[in-house]
Amino acid sequence: MSETVRVDLGTRSYDILVGDGILARAGGRIADITRGRAPIVVTDDHVAQHHLPTLERTLRDAGLDAGTPIILPAGEKTKDFAHLERLMDAVLGRGIERSAVLIALGGGVIGDITGFAAAIALRGIDFIQVPTTLLSQVDSSVGGKTGINTRHGKNLVGAFHQPRLVVADTATLDSLPKREVLAGYAEVAKYGLIRLPDFWDWLEANGARVVEGDSAARRHAVKVSCEAKAAIVGVDERESGDRALLNLGHTFGHALEAATGYGSRLLHGEAVAIGMVLAFDLSVRLGLCPGQDAVRARRHLEAVGLPTKPTDVPGVEWDVDELIAAMAKDKKVKDGRITFVLARGIGQAFTQRDVDPEAVRALMEEAVSK
Repeated sequence: MSETVRVDLGTRSYDILVGDGILARAGGRIADITRGRAPIVVTDDHVAQHHLPTLERTLRDAGLDAGTPIILPAGEKTKDFAHLERLMDAVLGRGIERSAVLIALGGGVIGDITGFAAAIALRGIDFIQVPTTLLSQVDSSVGGKTGINTRHGKNLVGAFHQPRLVVADTATLDSLPKREVLAGYAEVAKYGLIRLPDFWDWLEANGARVVEGDSAARRHAVKVSCEAKAAIVGVDERESGDRALLNLGHTFGHALEAATGYGSRLLHGEAVAIGMVLAFDLSVRLGLCPGQDAVRARRHLEAVGLPTKPTDVPGVEWDVDELIAAMAKDKKVKDGRITFVLARGIGQAFTQRDVDPEAVRALMEEAVSK
């Protein structure tokens, strides 16, 4: 059984298919988009072992020949210029036309770099997202943000380029290590914290089931998360308003990731979890949010097993000046001022630019010493 969430963008609208085991039956929907032409599959060397055979089989069943897939190394470090060049060379080397379609099979890294390649190949070709991690199913595969990292920061080079279809098969999550599931859960929790207090209540009661692999709970969490993001993207595709709320925790989180080298020491979702707690703590410090709501946010994230403070990351000597400098390079900086996503309570996020820098510094100095 699958459910459909619609991202309403006029002529560029598309469906998100959510269900358990739906990848094996997705060939027909993919064939509709490729109009019978062979798509080019892009994946990584880890995902290829688990899910590439299923995708290839469903494509064959639909009469499509995917040919030889393009397989990139797994990991965040693949999101760079060198691997983008390698991917573009492989795609263009097949003599593609503007009717070509790429399929991104994998997590956020593969989705981001493949989407960006699709955005710039021949000035724009179609692509399909087949996300295989919880984080990518509820966040990065939806909304058309594509890009790569540079030494100056995360996702600073990219484009808005919407997919034609998203196939979120929750059964693919069964192959993930628990740490990867937890990292994705942080993005699920984000939707409750920014505007869905009832969903947050549900997560407090059912979050452990999502993390531990209950299929019904996972389907519900992914569907609600996709509905929340689709609603925001539908009214603010390019982040001029409400879409900025989706960055709750990300300004802090990206700085933490930069300080740890975007490696396995700190996963993106883990950084976001810490960042969301910091955002709530800053909101309390500024007199904007009740302290008990910040406590609820921290306690639930801790209860499911996520880190909630920088000192939960082992083996890191945090430098507050370095972290603040990284935040100053955030994409949301305007006129030299950082835009923070803060909260008046659970489900009541908002953006604010006139935040006292000394309050931020005091918060960070306390956070790295706990």
